Amino acid sequence: MCSKRKTCHGGPSQQEQGSPAIANEVFVIDEEVSHLTRLKSEPSERTRACLHAGKSHISTFKLLSSRESNRSGFGRFSSADCSYALRKHLPVRGPWCVDSMDCAAYISQFSSDGSLLIAGFRGGRIRIYNADKKWKIHKDINCKSLRWTVSDIALSPDQQYLAYSSLTPTVHIVNVQNALKQSHANITDIHEGLNFSAADDESSFGIFSIKFSKDGHELVVGNSNESICIYDLGANKVTERIHAHVADVNAVTFADESSDVLYSGSDDSLCKVWDRRCHKSAKPVGVLAGHLDGVTFIDSRGDGHYFISNCKDQTIKLWDIRKLSSATKDCTPKAYEWDYRWMTYPSEARFLKHSYDQSLATFRGHSVLRTLIRCYFSPMHSTGQRYIYTGSSDQCVYIYDVV
Repeated sequence: MCSKRKTCHGGPSQQEQGSPAIANEVFVIDEEVSHLTRLKSEPSERTRACLHAGKSHISTFKLLSSRESNRSGFGRFSSADCSYALRKHLPVRGPWCVDSMDCAAYISQFSSDGSLLIAGFRGGRIRIYNADKKWKIHKDINCKSLRWTVSDIALSPDQQYLAYSSLTPTVHIVNVQNALKQSHANITDIHEGLNFSAADDESSFGIFSIKFSKDGHELVVGNSNESICIYDLGANKVTERIHAHVADVNAVTFADESSDVLYSGSDDSLCKVWDRRCHKSAKPVGVLAGHLDGVTFIDSRGDGHYFISNCKDQTIKLWDIRKLSSATKDCTPKAYEWDYRWMTYPSEARFLKHSYDQSLATFRGHSVLRTLIRCYFSPMHSTGQRYIYTGSSDQCVYIYDVV
């Protein structure tokens, strides 16, 4: 669980600038999302005016002095002022080793408040670390009925329950806030199994993506059966099943707190938007094309408009669902045949662009190989979602400045 840090803008990384085609690429981003991001991550016009700063850089010292003397008249920092000060303090120390296991860690994610880090390992283990207590192990979980590895993990909004999946139709849920530090499936602890298969399924399938709804009452999964399934935890059954794509559904998430809208991404290269309030929920309300290979992950900005997707075409794309197309699109045929699990990405394919790219911006520089690499918006409360960060197969963590 060691990582490096690289900071990039939306263009090529330093390692790619030797390529003329990429080095000459001009980074372009939609003006609206750029403006909204700046509003949430830079000092307001009122703050700048009282400091006579104009468009110039404002030091943290000046911000603090202004707050203490109440120059703005608010007597406190605005959320944008906080984000501006805090985003100057991105992680720069390290990396250092938190834990060492005898098998690969395929998945890791923080809780929403950053207090817990959950890591899933190939050997059927999940460990939860308490970031506020010097990375002390909060819970050590031995998983049940895995096939090959833990494929995804999801923490409930109240941080009471953890759901984990594998390449099977069953998701298991375990209480991570009880007194037991060691959770061994059905020996020291109950790992309740939720079956997502249907009676007419001809064969077994694997689950690649799981997410809790914002109220914690539902789970949504994407699977190798080309489907999205929604499980009602209160009713203890699958309530919706959508044949969503023509290939594996690697990524699915709720758009916002309402849980009415879903985003999905697939190996068919398409991102789709689903509105559960529509009577014909078996059809997406729109399709977003622009990727040239399989989508590995999706993260919503939480505002019901924007989301990002990571892809095997070695890019992250930023999307606005208000710009989607209602017309059904076929998946984009691969220009080059390759397998991301063991091959390097064809160098010739890096220069290709989709002829009908609907994305707002493209971020490139990281490497999406060997596993379904994740990407996330940085936290709203500390950075105003100014950044996008992603893992990479070159053993680095990349941080992109959205604007």
